[in-house]
Amino acid sequence: MNIEIISGSPRKDSVTQRLSIYLKNYLAENSAHTVQMIDVKDWEIGLLQQVYTSEEHAPEHLQPLARRIFAADAFILVTPEYNGSYSAALQNLLDHFPKQPHKTFGIVTASTGALGGMRSAQQLLLLVPALFGIASPYLLVTPFVDQKFSPEGKLLDSSFQKNIDNFMKEFLWLAESLHPEPVTSYN
Repeated sequence: MNIEIISGSPRKDSVTQRLSIYLKNYLAENSAHTVQMIDVKDWEIGLLQQVYTSEEHAPEHLQPLARRIFAADAFILVTPEYNGSYSAALQNLLDHFPKQPHKTFGIVTASTGALGGMRSAQQLLLLVPALFGIASPYLLVTPFVDQKFSPEGKLLDSSFQKNIDNFMKEFLWLAESLHPEPVTSYN
């Protein structure tokens, strides 16, 4: 299964990026799935002018991104909270490639404050069905993200590991249920 983690903070030296790196490494070490990260900072998408419904409809410089999005079986959306919602950069990326039928979406929010991006998580729960996706009901809300993860994506607060394990267990259960590995032999 192909899993794309979309790191939704456009800021240089983003503390949310730390969490994205950790989740990518976690999945690489604890699953057999192909895991990649799409960082919104790495793509010059521009403001929405056109919706791309396939790789071929995307401009040449965005075709590698379109290929990855349409090939993904599941997504983990990682976002900071901006004014009670998720980042505009994440919204802009998803608006360019809007329909993802029957794909699992894990929702991960981060904040340097005590609420951990809870309001942005609530907003993403409204967005995912509009993308025709299916949201994993277990969210990973991350308060004080700057104290929980190092700039290299290392977990600093071991008490948070249980939250990560629970989130991943539920996300992977749903994603694997919706996209089971094909059976190649019945022997």
